[in-house]
Amino acid sequence: MNEKAISVEQMRRSDAYTIENFVPSKELMYRAAMGVYESYKGWENKSIAIAVGGGNNGGDGYALAGILKKNGIDSVIFRVSDKMSEDGKYYCDIAKDLGVEIKAFDENTDFSAFDIIVDCILGTGFVGEVRGTALSAINAINESDAYVISVDINSGMNGDTGEASTAVKSDLTVSIGYYKTGLLTEAARKYIKELTNADIGIVLI
Repeated sequence: MNEKAISVEQMRRSDAYTIENFVPSKELMYRAAMGVYESYKGWENKSIAIAVGGGNNGGDGYALAGILKKNGIDSVIFRVSDKMSEDGKYYCDIAKDLGVEIKAFDENTDFSAFDIIVDCILGTGFVGEVRGTALSAINAINESDAYVISVDINSGMNGDTGEASTAVKSDLTVSIGYYKTGLLTEAARKYIKELTNADIGIVLI
């Protein structure tokens, strides 16, 4: 496990450098999803929802759904945004081909029937105040009784400070690559019960 904590900007630079020189972005996204899959041992025989946003954090969710399906585990993807990154679309198409159910999140979405919710709505690049559909989705997750897994960071949290106006409250947060400094702050503690990191081969610069 990589214990080093870095800023969001250093992570962004290192990610870009790694993609340009060593590992294709799609492979890094797959490694991130596999890291989440391997960080939790209770997937089987559970009803699973994966809430995905429009960026690469959402792409991790699509890739995770595919990995789960290939291991005989069903999940339902809830799209919180109409947008999709290029790599996200790649893994969304794979999930569709594997028969993963994909729905649009709306005000009537009810997460109460799910045992596990995976939070892939907003990534480490998010700053400011959550609004719109993302806010509704975060509130719906927090109101559920499900076991919540946040991917890379709890949606709505500032990756450098750990502060948030509204953020997902997770049972487990799986940081990707390296811990972001905000995850280890006092401010983040009220949102995160357990924290781990998945090393996916990012070269620091």
